[in-house]
Amino acid sequence: MTTTSAPLPLSITPTLVMLEKCRTIPELRQIHASVIKSGLVSHTFVMSKLVSFCSLSGVSGGGLDYAASIFSRIQEPNFFIFFTIIRAFADSPNPLESVILYSQMLISLEKFYGLEFSLPSVLKACYALNHRPKKALDLFWEMLGSGIQPDPAAIVSVLSAIADLGFIEEDMYSKCGYIENAFDVFKAISHRRIIGDWNSMISGLAIHGLSKEALDIFHDMERMEIQPNEITFLGVLTACSHGGLVQEGQLCFKIMCENCKIIPKIQHYGCMIDLYGRAGRLEDAIRILQEMPFEPDVLAWKAILSACLKHGQIENGRFAAFRAIELAPEDSSCYILLSNIYAKAGRWDDVAKIRSMMRERGIKKVPGCSSILLNGQIHEFLVGKEMDSRVLEKLQEMVFGLKLEGYEPDLNQVLVDVEEEEKENILCFHSEKMALAFGLINVSKGAPIHIVKNLRVCSDCHSFIKLASKVHKHQIILRDQNRFHHFKDGSCSCNEYW
Repeated sequence: MTTTSAPLPLSITPTLVMLEKCRTIPELRQIHASVIKSGLVSHTFVMSKLVSFCSLSGVSGGGLDYAASIFSRIQEPNFFIFFTIIRAFADSPNPLESVILYSQMLISLEKFYGLEFSLPSVLKACYALNHRPKKALDLFWEMLGSGIQPDPAAIVSVLSAIADLGFIEEDMYSKCGYIENAFDVFKAISHRRIIGDWNSMISGLAIHGLSKEALDIFHDMERMEIQPNEITFLGVLTACSHGGLVQEGQLCFKIMCENCKIIPKIQHYGCMIDLYGRAGRLEDAIRILQEMPFEPDVLAWKAILSACLKHGQIENGRFAAFRAIELAPEDSSCYILLSNIYAKAGRWDDVAKIRSMMRERGIKKVPGCSSILLNGQIHEFLVGKEMDSRVLEKLQEMVFGLKLEGYEPDLNQVLVDVEEEEKENILCFHSEKMALAFGLINVSKGAPIHIVKNLRVCSDCHSFIKLASKVHKHQIILRDQNRFHHFKDGSCSCNEYW
């Protein structure tokens, strides 16, 4: 079947009316059959409308899959049909497909009319959803280099991608700002009908710990009658988990299942397990894990394991650790979390057994590493790696000064059996403290300091950096393994819940 620009017959009007009333896949199939019988498959407008209604109208029973099936049968799709299907997949649970289709479009079409319309969708398919923010930024620069002016949706997406990267160039701080700036841009968009824009904003707010703001966005969607999808709820549940909003998370999960008729995936159950676990409701977390219609994956068991570490549940932690190790025998964090549970309980013989098991299996602990960007160069600080003498001197100066302001090293965070003096020395050389010392030496007075760490920030470093933001009068943005922490004037955006 080919698409042409032949005049549309009068019979198109009842076809479009039927499409607008269509709500199920069987109805779509009947309309599609009618289109074939009437010869309308040769018309670009009709086919693009059919693909559009299948993929974007919210019909139940797999509309996007059916749209893709129709699209695959079009031998020479034009730009309008490509754009429709690319946009649909960009807002779907499989956004990578839009990137593939975009590449196919570039190969298939000799002239790239309307490139400015398709690039924002591809940009979104690469942001926060696929954890490929660098690709999103590359596409953004491609847009600008081609003379294409990005629309507000593309700007929101690229700001979300910047947040996902962890840190950005100093000049981009002033031009793009942080998540608050993305939020301002989002609120300024007059027509926010594309679900991906909402999902991007909710996910960005969630990872920055702005849980209530993320829920406000979700409720705005409800008021505007914009149908949330499974990605929306993944962002909302993540926000509830990071903010300790148990009742709100329970309600959102209920709305997803009962009101929106969305079947939860293992990621949604994982969010609920994490939500209950962080809040100390281990019985509820384990109940969800046992009742969900999937075999728990390693992330689910690690969520239980992390909760057990936080709340001192030794036996549940031991069980969860060995189930996680069965699924991911080379994941060092499973062993380390169990070792830390034993260490917090003073069971040093059990700690030694876990460390011995790691050695026998060739499992090495991932060392803490923190990075800071300065003048276009990334500077890394690794636990156990020799430091520059200036950084060492600055770090010692900081520790001494903050102690005068009330800082007391949390020796409980050192989970090795050594003397207290050695514990304090170990705490001093955590990688985020080294990165902060380097930042204070090299960043201009009052400028923000941005740090990325590969592991979860410990309670001692959290208290240390919080006080440092007040004493040294810098805003400090730390992204750890799980989320962003914004330290300012002696407080943190996480409200001590992370």
